[in-house]
Amino acid sequence: MSSSLHSPLYSSLSSSSALQDRKLINAVNFAKPNLIFKPRRSFPLIRASAGFSSSLDTGLSTELDAVASHSEIVPDTVIFDDFEKFPPTAGTVSSSLLLGICGLPDTKFKSAVDRALSDSECYGLESSDLQMSCFFNKALAHVGGDLAKLVPGRVSTEVDARLAYDTHGIVRKVHDLLKAYTEIEVPPERLLFKIPATWQGIEASRVLEAEGIQTHLTFVYSFCQAAAAAQAGASVIQIFVGRLRDWSRNHTGDSEVESALRRGEDPGLALVTKAYNYIHKYGHKTKLMAAAVRNKQDVFNLLGVDYIITPLKVLQSLKESVTLPDEKYSFTRRLSPQSAATFNFTQDELQKWDQYSFSSAMGPASVELLTIGMDGYTNQAKRVEELFGKIWPPPNV
Repeated sequence: MSSSLHSPLYSSLSSSSALQDRKLINAVNFAKPNLIFKPRRSFPLIRASAGFSSSLDTGLSTELDAVASHSEIVPDTVIFDDFEKFPPTAGTVSSSLLLGICGLPDTKFKSAVDRALSDSECYGLESSDLQMSCFFNKALAHVGGDLAKLVPGRVSTEVDARLAYDTHGIVRKVHDLLKAYTEIEVPPERLLFKIPATWQGIEASRVLEAEGIQTHLTFVYSFCQAAAAAQAGASVIQIFVGRLRDWSRNHTGDSEVESALRRGEDPGLALVTKAYNYIHKYGHKTKLMAAAVRNKQDVFNLLGVDYIITPLKVLQSLKESVTLPDEKYSFTRRLSPQSAATFNFTQDELQKWDQYSFSSAMGPASVELLTIGMDGYTNQAKRVEELFGKIWPPPNV
């Protein structure tokens, strides 16, 4: 976030604070993606033409231009770094982000955590557990509120993974988080709430979406999760292409994965294809996001999916690769409402999912990867609580 970035977002930041912010974002992002998108097109697609004026004069374009005409490309970063090259569209606030903020006392976002830990409402609660839950909610909301001022899209807020098998607990937590956001005047249309795609999480999504609260279901690794989430009306579902591929290289025994391999398909890409076709063939409102993209070929194979979270090194490669005029149409859109209309599903896949059928259809890949993801979230949340317990109250309280 150097002074060379000509954006009003940075005018109030000192150089030392900006350096700390950049370190924070790098540290958090290296562990896992923290960028999420706004599931509406009120901001422009990522384009590669900036800095390539010669391509505008000659009719040449870049691979990034070509792929961005089919899917919305989301930089796999939070904010600040490479802002001019690949402007971020939105952000995620999570326990890992809070850990990073607390580890860098000079970061701009530290004041958001201090405000949360100074909240008199939390201090007045009866038990230490209620106080800590309140502080955690306020910290997520205050940091999310600061992020919402810096990005044009939505802010997705992580919901405590320890509630992943408690539908009512998830709904209450989202209501608490939404209340915290409302208190600092962040409107609900700027928000998504990120929930693990357990059956209970999907049912919570159904309840919340009926109330007009937008949900983002994560850790989707099987078709039953994707289909059940779409039936529940989830705004966004997130499939991790590369993680499912990695699992398939080292494990056996998952019928869905092995079926894709027998067809000569990558399991992660095959799941995105089936989920996209299901959503579009049967008119569900859900937007589909492909994450854990590893290379340019993954991007090419996903063209047409709503959103592709793309690592910066892949974006740079796409931006630096120029396509000739006669090559522009070689980037075939693989996913479209038209292709979805011809996709065939079995009767089992078209069922109305309930808890029993859902549990029966969850194979070892989705069970294991979902568990790993939730364990990571849970461990991070516990670390945040331990840290808050050590630093509360702040010096100015």
